[in-house]
This record gives sequence, structure tokens and C-alpha cells, in this order.
Amino acid sequence: MNHAPFPPGPPPHPLGTPLVRREGREKVTGTARYAAEHTPPGCAHAWPVPATVARGRITAVDTAAALALPGVIAVLTHENAPRLAATDDPTLAVLQEDRVPHRGWYVALAVAETLEAARDAAEAVRVRYAEEDHDVLLTADHPRLYVPEEVFGGPGARERGDFDAAFAAAPATVDVTYTVPPLHNHPMEPHAATAQWADGHLTVHDSSQGSTRVCEDLAALFKLGTDEITVRSEHVGGGFGCKGTPRPHVVLAAMAARHTGRPVKLALPRRQMPAVVGHRAPTLQRVRIGAGRDGVITALAHETVSHTSTLTEFVEQAAIPARMMYTSPHSRTVHRIAALDVPTPSWMRAPGEAPGMYALESAVDELAAALDLDPVELRLRNDPDTEPDSGRPFSSRHLADCLRAGAERFGWPARDPRPGVRRDGDLLLGTGVAAATYPVLISATDADAHADPDGGYRIRVNATDIGTGARTVLTQVAAAALGVPEDRVRVDIGSSDLPSAVLAGGSAGTASWGWAVHKACTALRARLRDHDGPLPAGGITVAEDTRREAEEPSPYARHSFGAVFAEVQVDTRTGEVRVRRLLGQYAAGRILNPRTARSQFVGGMTMGLGMALTEDSALDPVFGDFTARDLAAYHVPTCADVRAVEAHWLDEEDPHLNPMGSKGIGEIGIVGTPAAIGNAVWHAIGVRLRELPLTPDKVLAALAVPLT
Repeated sequence: MNHAPFPPGPPPHPLGTPLVRREGREKVTGTARYAAEHTPPGCAHAWPVPATVARGRITAVDTAAALALPGVIAVLTHENAPRLAATDDPTLAVLQEDRVPHRGWYVALAVAETLEAARDAAEAVRVRYAEEDHDVLLTADHPRLYVPEEVFGGPGARERGDFDAAFAAAPATVDVTYTVPPLHNHPMEPHAATAQWADGHLTVHDSSQGSTRVCEDLAALFKLGTDEITVRSEHVGGGFGCKGTPRPHVVLAAMAARHTGRPVKLALPRRQMPAVVGHRAPTLQRVRIGAGRDGVITALAHETVSHTSTLTEFVEQAAIPARMMYTSPHSRTVHRIAALDVPTPSWMRAPGEAPGMYALESAVDELAAALDLDPVELRLRNDPDTEPDSGRPFSSRHLADCLRAGAERFGWPARDPRPGVRRDGDLLLGTGVAAATYPVLISATDADAHADPDGGYRIRVNATDIGTGARTVLTQVAAAALGVPEDRVRVDIGSSDLPSAVLAGGSAGTASWGWAVHKACTALRARLRDHDGPLPAGGITVAEDTRREAEEPSPYARHSFGAVFAEVQVDTRTGEVRVRRLLGQYAAGRILNPRTARSQFVGGMTMGLGMALTEDSALDPVFGDFTARDLAAYHVPTCADVRAVEAHWLDEEDPHLNPMGSKGIGEIGIVGTPAAIGNAVWHAIGVRLRELPLTPDKVLAALAVPLT
């Protein structure tokens, strides 16, 4: 593998070094301020009132008792809240009508002098409803299932060749169904916003993955220009997708501030979040694979069933990876969804790929067992030269190298392939493997670069650091393009007043922002090279954007790849599964900062462990509510659950990406991990479990089944 030549300009010396986080000291000393920690003078507090029915109409709202409480300023309802303009996102049209589309939909907002008074007032609001029959249960044969025209990444259904004939003729087949429950993002920092109107200008501190989008949506809702709104998201305590688009809290805060004439702060209670900030929709996934005796796949079908809400359509694009992952001359990939009376699902880390690759990689493992073929070898035999779905060449595809390197590091060659034979007292031990992938996405971004007379540089771009280290990596990109040490570069991010940028999501942030920053800094360096004499007192600024580059279609299929290996122990007395080791080996372009990259890979793998073993939610069919609404009921992994986690990467060089040669790394870590753990559990106990999470009750039931 050869690195692409770095574009003309300074040597890229800062890239690839483990620079420490620029804002690290602020965070550990508590001086970094998050959305709910901004308290303007006279700031009031708000607390939302969620609907207690799953579907219906509001017939009456009694706010008298709430307004009589000490310190209560106002109670907003659909009868007195400020009117909003029509919106393409119905989840933001809060307090505008009497319709209740799902349980937890906001029907009122209490505003008071203190947080405690606002909470008490919200509890005192009495709402009467005309309740209607509801349906929140997803089934594989639901009568309202339909195939959407488009999903993120392609058409809702796609077929190549003749799958039915090829599958029927295949010497070896698997036909299996996997289930993934609803999952919740639950970032450490809840959704929060502090809003203030002054002389017609709205300023909002919001916990968001992209303040440019929040500013644009608020401007449309309140019929303002984007220059009349400033949205700041300087520090964000995680998002995992649920802060990727504006959520109701920021609209409510702005409405309350306009209604009361005072600054208003609103931080969502965690128990309310699952109903209003999105969730990963449940998926029922049927995977059928036909192969020859040599293991080469001849037919592959991946069909998924999921839900969306009655408000707007959102599809978990779980079948998309099957279109490009393996050799598949005859392919069928279909998404079906039903619009139910549920909260609107939305993005959650690696949407589509996380649940879809769990099913696909589990089915591939089942095929390997049916053929008595090593799971690594089976994947190697089906590694395509071009993208099966489009026929385009890959810009780079080093999945095979990841599988081989990861297997060697993990000690895979010494593995006994027989299931259920390794014991350590009451513990059954097993190992598993799964591949991982995530697409390379690029979006247009603006940036400017400024040179000061004192030799310093300032970069301005509305990127968002959600804990990934964006400030640090963009500093490195700028320093490399300018040919100066990092300590001479300052990067300003996190405000809609800065040059507009794509949100932090889709593993597209660093590549998109970095390209614009690199372009601006390269142009500035050229300007400085041609400048004679000292700089003017105001310095020199160059602004650039990447609209042309982002819109230009690539002749290449661009993806990151990886392989995850897991070792588990299964307690035969309790059914508890513990992960002894996780090892991820990735090919994700040029790694710009090993320190922050390792954090992203390990964090993703840890989240995948939670998806495999602990994270679970469901919708109560009677009340229409999520059963796991806080961190006491929704179990995320803790340090005790994560023993040894290793992340490694290849020095992958891809000349068809961006000036930095980088791919996204924020999501690929979660993608292969659930399947690797599930496959390891099968290897340990000899029984295949196909419904996540793999909790003790399911394991104990499987252990009661005699091995065949």
C-alpha cells in the first residue's frame, strides 16, 4: 500500500501524531460550559408535560393549579403558545394542535423561577383526552407494512440476478431471522437548551451535533433570517445521533423565552428522552444465503422489517450493507416499515450498519458452521474485487488484510472450531469473529483561515466537538497545511455565526470539515507566500468552501472496513455472558490522531458490547410507552463489563478521499462487535441465539437444549 502524495504545500508533519485534546484541561477542571450551564441574568426554568395516552386528542387543559404555585411564571399549551411556521420536521411542531400522535408527546410546558417550581407546576397541569385505539407492536406480517421508495443509501428494495433460482440451486443454504429491539442513545449530557431574545435576536446554547442545522430550522419556524439567530454548541456531552437534528427542547425553550420575555433554560429529564429525541427502531431481519460447497456465495437476500411513526417516515436502512459486503451475483435486499403510534425513530450510532451487519455477519457465521469452514476463511473467499451493487471499483478495500492481521493478533489460528468444548470450571468459553464496514461520506463545508501579524493563525468553521476531539484534529490539519507548529493555530468551532458546516454525524465530520480547513489554509499560505512586507494590522483572511468537491460524484465505492474478534465466557449456572477480550482491526484511511482515534474505536466497540449483551427496550402494548426509560432500566456497559479491549489499524493509503486521506472512524467500531460476541457465544455453548441482547434468561434456556 502506498500513500497518496500529499497535495502541494507544506509537509504534513502534525498529522498522525497523538496530540492531546486542546480542551482537555477545561473539561477536567469544569470550566468547559455545556448548554444547561449557561445562566443569563433573570433566567427562568422550564419543565415539559408529556402526554399520557398513546393516541388521541386533547379535550381540555387545566393550568389553574399550576399557575397558583409559588414562582410559576407561565404554562404554555397548544392554546396559548407562540405560533410556528409549517415545518418539514413534524416532530418540532410542538404545542401547535390538539393531536397526540404517541405517548410522551409534549402537551404543555411549565415555566418558573426555579427548576423545582417548574417541575412542580408541570406535575400540577391536568390534561383530559379523547383517547383513540393505538397500535405500537411491530410484527413480521403487520398489515400496514410497505416498502419505502428510498432509504438512506439507496432504494428501499433492490434485486440483482435471480435470487430465488440461485438460492434453490445452492448446495448449502442458511435461512435465519434475527431480532434487534428498540435501542436508546442516552448520551451522558441530556438534551438541553438555554434561549434568550434580545432586540429581536435569538441566542440559544443548545446541546446539538450541528448548530448550523439548528439555526436554519429555528429561523424557518420563527420566520426569521439566519442572521437573526445565534446557536452555540461549544461543548457537547455525547450525542450518538440523537442530537444530529434539532429536537423539541430547543423549540420549546425559544417559544418560552419569547412568551415570557425572559431567558429560559430547559434540560430534558432523562425519563422523557426516549419518547422525544429518537431511538433506534427495532428490526426483524431475515437473511438467506446460498453458497457452493467451496463457500463462495451465489445467492444473498436480506429483508428487514421495522417501524416508523405516524408523524414522519424514518427507515433503519439495515439491508444496505448486504448490497456491497460480499460476492453476491444474485441478490435481494428489501426494507419494509409500518407506521405505528410510536415515537419517531431516528439516527443512532451507525444507523443501518449496526443492526444490519449484526444479522448479516451472524448468518455468515452460520453458513461457515454448515460448511465446516473457518469463518475467517469463508469471508476471505467472498471478498469482492468491485462493489457488487454498483460495479464500481473500491477506492480501497483492505478487509482481507484486517481479517488476517486481526486473526494473528488475536491468536485465532489456534482456535478449536468445535462448539461447546472449551471449559474453565462452570464457564464455557468461545471465540467469534465478524467483519465491519461503514461508508465514506462527505458534505459541503465552509471555513476561513486568518493570519495575524504576530504570527498566529485562527481557523473558523462551525464544526461540533461531541467528545471526539474535533478541535484537536482540525488544529493538526490546519498546522499541516500551513506548515507551522500546532501551538500557533487556534480553531473556533461550535457557533452558527461561524462559516457553515455539516453536523457531527455519519462519520463525516472530520473529513468534511478538514477538507474545507485544508483548502482555506492552503489558499492562505499561497497568499502569504505572495505577500510582500509586514501583514496589515487586521491580518489576512481567506475563505473557502468544498461545495464543488462534495457534489462531484466519485467513480469509486468508498468504505471503511474492519474485523472484530471476541472471546466470551458463559456461566452455566447463571447464564451470564462476560466478554474476556475484544480486538478490533480496522482499515480507515489515514489515522490523523492515534490518541483520539483509539478512543473512538474503543468507544464504538464498547457500545457494540452493550448492544450485544445488555441494552434492551420495548413498547408496552397497553400503554404505548417504552418500558426502559432511564439508566436504571436501560443497561449500558460499565467498566466492569469491559475487560480487555484492543483497537488496531492498518496504515491504509487511499488517494481517492480528501487531502488528508482520512475516512470516518466514529461509527465503525460498533458495527461488527455484536455479531462477533454473538458468534463467540454460539462457539461457547453450541446453541445459536438470534435475539439481542443475549441476557441470562435466554442463555439459560439455550443451555437447557441438548447439543446435536
